[in-house]
This record gives sequence, C-alpha cells and structure tokens, in this order.
Amino acid sequence: MHFVAAMETGMTKKLSLTEQAYRRLRDNLLTCRLVPGERINIKDVSDNLGFSLGAVREALSRLTSEGFVVLDDARGFRAAPISIADLTDLVMVRSDIEGQCLRRAIERGGLDWESTIVSAAHRLSKTPTRDPDMPERLNEDYAEAHGDFHHALVDACDSPWLLRMREWLYAQSERYRYLTVPLATGERDLVHEHAEIVEATLARDADRAVALLRSHLEATARLLIDGQTDPAGEANLRFLDDKAA
Repeated sequence: MHFVAAMETGMTKKLSLTEQAYRRLRDNLLTCRLVPGERINIKDVSDNLGFSLGAVREALSRLTSEGFVVLDDARGFRAAPISIADLTDLVMVRSDIEGQCLRRAIERGGLDWESTIVSAAHRLSKTPTRDPDMPERLNEDYAEAHGDFHHALVDACDSPWLLRMREWLYAQSERYRYLTVPLATGERDLVHEHAEIVEATLARDADRAVALLRSHLEATARLLIDGQTDPAGEANLRFLDDKAA
C-alpha cells in the first residue's frame, strides 16, 4: 500500500516538474527569449532552468506538437522559425476564427459578458505597453491584460472548438507581437483601436466589430512586414539584443 502511494506521489511530482518545464520554455518561446530558429540544447536548458533532462524532453515534445518547437533530425530541437509568409497566413486564419468567435459571442452574450469586456478594456488602457526596466520589450503585465481583453471579447462564444483554435492561434501570434515592440513608433493609438472594438461589440454591430478586429490584427502584423529586410521574407531580428537569453 505504501509502495503504491509512493509511486503515485512520484508520478505526480514528475508530471508537475514536466508542467513547470513546459511553462517556462513556452514563456521563453512566446517572449522570444528563445529566438525563432535558435537551436535548443536540452542539457543547457536543464542546467539553466533546473529541471531534469527527462522533464525538458517531455516539455519540448509537447511544445513540438503545439507548433512552438520544431524537430531537426540532425540537431535535435529548435525554436520554430518565423517568416513574413507565416505571419501573413497566421493573421488571416486568426482573423477568420476570432471573427467567428466574436460574432457568436455578440449573438449570445449577456450583461455579465459586457461588464467583463468593459473591465478588461479599462485595465488594458491603464497598463503601460513597454517594460519600465527594458523599454525595448513588451511589459508582461500588458501582455496579460491584452490576452484577458481578447479572451473577454469572445468569452460568450458557445463553440468550444472555435475557442480552442482561437486560443492556439492567439498564442502563436504572441511571438510576432513581442517582436513588434521595438518597431513601434508611437503613432498608433492602441487604446482607441481597442475602444472602437468594444463600442461596436457592445452595440451588437457584429459586422463592424469583426472588421475592426481584423484591421487591428493586420495593423500589428504590418509593423513586422514593413520592417523586414531579408528578401527571402524572414523577419528582421536584429533588434533583439539578448538572443542568447
């Protein structure tokens, strides 16, 4: 009996460590601390993050299935590369899926849903976009508030499959959004963009809300597309000064 309990405790601990390794690696990938295309050395990750080799391998396998990591037969794992072509396709698909979610939410959402949107938009508008200590990087609090805002918009959608796809596409988009921060000139009024989406959503004007959402997503992508320098279509990564982080 004690042997079985010990085994169960050991399995729970192993799963917990794997989950921790997964979350740390995923965060590093989303924030581009692990630069797109960069080789991931399992031993180095294990040493730096303090997780076992097995936990890191399991985490990387999971991240591979989610598209954040790719398997290179010759060199093991590496952070999934990015490109203008991939970004363009991603924005198109995300706009379609998130637009469908928003339409269904507008049709079915009630007063609580509306209140959550207003609250999320207010918090987002009051949160600085850039990290106060590292202005070239996105503020983590803003990233969280931004995610909560987009989630609130579609929260009343009644399709679990659409919401799952939207969540995955949103996560994929985050890598690109983090890279736009050094390219932002300050000319863009994000607070106004978000407020317009909220206004159309609360007015139950689905066509306008979806159009504004698409325009909002495309504007973010345009920062990277306009900033590309590689004729092959690879995004410019020279502004990342901590590629080895």
